[in-house]
Amino acid sequence: MKKIRPIDIAENLKISTSSLRSYEERGIVPKPERSSTGYRIYTEEHVAYFECIVSMSPGFGMDITSAVLKKLQRKELDAALWIINKAQVANYEDKMIIERVNKYLENLTDEPSMTTGELSLQTNIPASTLRYWEKEGYITSKRGELNNYRLFDLFQLIKVLLMKITQNAVYSNEVIQLKQEIKELNQHDLEEVRKVIHDLQKHINKRNQEQLKGVFYLYKLFKIVNQQ
Repeated sequence: MKKIRPIDIAENLKISTSSLRSYEERGIVPKPERSSTGYRIYTEEHVAYFECIVSMSPGFGMDITSAVLKKLQRKELDAALWIINKAQVANYEDKMIIERVNKYLENLTDEPSMTTGELSLQTNIPASTLRYWEKEGYITSKRGELNNYRLFDLFQLIKVLLMKITQNAVYSNEVIQLKQEIKELNQHDLEEVRKVIHDLQKHINKRNQEQLKGVFYLYKLFKIVNQQ
């Protein structure tokens, strides 16, 4: 079995050797054997795990990547694949949200008509999250004249749906910027609204491509694990 130095793996993947040790400590790669002098002995299987982490994390995030690779180590191959499938479905659902938002823009009104509960049902976002987003300034409401309930118009529904897309995104400076752009949207500036929607669509497409790359390296690792 070919033995590979940590420094060679790190240089090839453009990460640090401390990152390799961190992944090992988190339990997302198999424990390597040690030489008589205490040095780690990595194999081609370890390389495949490290390649998977570096390739999967941009499109799936570290939480999903870690969960999948831990399943693989336990030979729970089908369970690992279903985790991946669920993440890809979520990305497709974000694409459908973009289409839904574009349809709403064609018939935009500013008449407040939805309570917090109704907005929650329309978007499948918990009422507690909606209240938090309003507190942070991402969405706004008006008070009903008869019962003082919070009421949201169609534009606020659009903003909630756009924020929902960022929930599935892997945390990054780009996502932080997108959330800030959503926060600052004004329904009377439709050009800017369409720009933000376009930026979100590009982000979803990019994530789709990154996930494809991650799945490619996962398949390579899958074959190695499946042969053992």
